[in-house]
Amino acid sequence: MSLPTNEEVREVIRARVKDPELMMNIVDLGLIYDVDITPEKTVEITMTLTSPGCPAGPEIITNVQRETHSAFPDVEEVNIHLTWSPFWNPDMMSEEAKEELGIF
Repeated sequence: MSLPTNEEVREVIRARVKDPELMMNIVDLGLIYDVDITPEKTVEITMTLTSPGCPAGPEIITNVQRETHSAFPDVEEVNIHLTWSPFWNPDMMSEEAKEELGIF
């Protein structure tokens, strides 16, 4: 049994979870703030959405949980902590994401 690293969890989310409106992965969008793996086999993910009223929010959160759990069967629990602090803004996006969306 081996637990994933922070970076392995981020890579799975990057590869498998997209914002359905922007069709871009949520890691490069800057929505994942922190990933913590506990000795109790729990992955704690602190994340945000592009806005509090994001219509895709429930779908994105469900996909993060499902894909993380699917990729790492030794993990017993995946907890999502939704936060609005700091509030998301386009500066949080990766350079690649900004280029793809035409934000300079």
